[in-house]
Amino acid sequence: MITIVDYGAGNIGSVQRACMEIGVKSVVVNTPAGIQNAEKIIFPGIGAAPPAMDTLKRTGLAAALKQSFESGIPILGICIGAQVVLDSSEEGKTPCLSFIPGTTVRFKLRDKSLKIPHIGWNVVKVVQSHPLLEGIGKEDEFYFVHSYYLKPADSENIYAVTDYGGEFCSAIGQKNLFAVQFHPEKSGRLGLQMLNRFVGWDGRVPSKSTESRSR
Repeated sequence: MITIVDYGAGNIGSVQRACMEIGVKSVVVNTPAGIQNAEKIIFPGIGAAPPAMDTLKRTGLAAALKQSFESGIPILGICIGAQVVLDSSEEGKTPCLSFIPGTTVRFKLRDKSLKIPHIGWNVVKVVQSHPLLEGIGKEDEFYFVHSYYLKPADSENIYAVTDYGGEFCSAIGQKNLFAVQFHPEKSGRLGLQMLNRFVGWDGRVPSKSTESRSR
């Protein structure tokens, strides 16, 4: 059973449909009590960091997610759900959850032909092996919709990057938490495969290999 966290940031329906597509049951929760017995958590979201964090703190979901993280429950963050696991966001200068050190920053593009927000399909380049990234090829693309991107303090937390007017971090992880800037639930076959890998993930990450740092 997958627990999907609903904190008013949207995209819940797409995630539920993706879970149905891979044949896994899911439940949507919007209270701390709903998270307490979760076996696996998907933490999605579309929108802005300030209202997202306001809702998470006001409802007690932030504290419940922290407890789940510290308890070793596998968590998958998506888009806003990835951005707010860092310490802060430049969007509204918002303090966030601090599960992984770092901040979320706005695109500053020199190439004026590129638009913000970044919308569409783009290659996700794996730079460090992770169970959720197994099988992703060099040209495999995922779907993005965002104006801000992940900037962890330690490069050891970077698992994938994407080029949009320069390379930016598109997947981060620490222990039982993995978070992606793109939308696996909207990325067709490859996205469904990633979600299916999350279903089978026990929250453990193998020891880092030297080949993963050839960036």
